[in-house]
Amino acid sequence: MPAERRRVLFLCTGNSCRSQMAEVWLRELAGDRLESLSAGSKPAGYVHPLAIRALEEAGLAPGELRSKSISEFVPPAGTPPQLVISVCDAAAQECPVFPGDVARLHWPFDDPAHAEGSEGEKMACFRRVRDEIRTAIEQGLADGTL
Repeated sequence: MPAERRRVLFLCTGNSCRSQMAEVWLRELAGDRLESLSAGSKPAGYVHPLAIRALEEAGLAPGELRSKSISEFVPPAGTPPQLVISVCDAAAQECPVFPGDVARLHWPFDDPAHAEGSEGEKMACFRRVRDEIRTAIEQGLADGTL
């Protein structure tokens, strides 16, 4: 019987940009070795269109992304992950305590949803954060953190 995949949850405040991009990148880079999830401590209720565009520009298929609450992964209703990676300081402080042995990492990234300027300038911010997230995930896969 195959071993259960390690569940990795990326957590941010709104679950509209950074954690969504991380979820898609991990799914792409780890394949079926890990289960990639994302959630927000205060979900925005939507995935930012520029996050979707940034993923598509990188050749990634965002699929059926939706903004989710961390409560979906807290028992008794939800199944907790084995690893939580907070991608913003606020989410790191608001992350609930999960039962069992849940490892935590903190990888803070700028929030591209707060980017100002023209659409091109905002898109440049989304691309930069997207690429920073990819680099962090590649490093985590290479060094065994993930």
